[in-house]
Amino acid sequence: VQLQACGGGLVQAGGSLRLSCAASGRTFSSYVMGWFRQAPGKEREFVAAIRRGDGTYYENSVKDRFTISRDNAKNTVYLQMNSLKPDDTAVYYCAASSDWSIVVARYDYWGQGTLVTVSS
Repeated sequence: VQLQACGGGLVQAGGSLRLSCAASGRTFSSYVMGWFRQAPGKEREFVAAIRRGDGTYYENSVKDRFTISRDNAKNTVYLQMNSLKPDDTAVYYCAASSDWSIVVARYDYWGQGTLVTVSS
């Protein structure tokens, strides 16, 4: 599966952005989808994941601010980000996994990343 993420940009603290990730192929609904991020000088880290249905899981620092969702008819996964903070600044990646996981290494397919910059 090929993934194409978009929606990043520059936003002030407290603002919102919605990231989208479009997937190719007819098997999108069979994958667990995740969002990860990587800040400068830091390792890539888990942000949120959604099961093949709609069960979700979030990293603690984004819980109650970010919402992951998917539209299997459109082969797209979204990340709605509200109340953004400067610490959220990073390149955000979408990824697909055959199994439920929040571990980077368990994801088989990755999008190219989209930059989110939050100014204070």
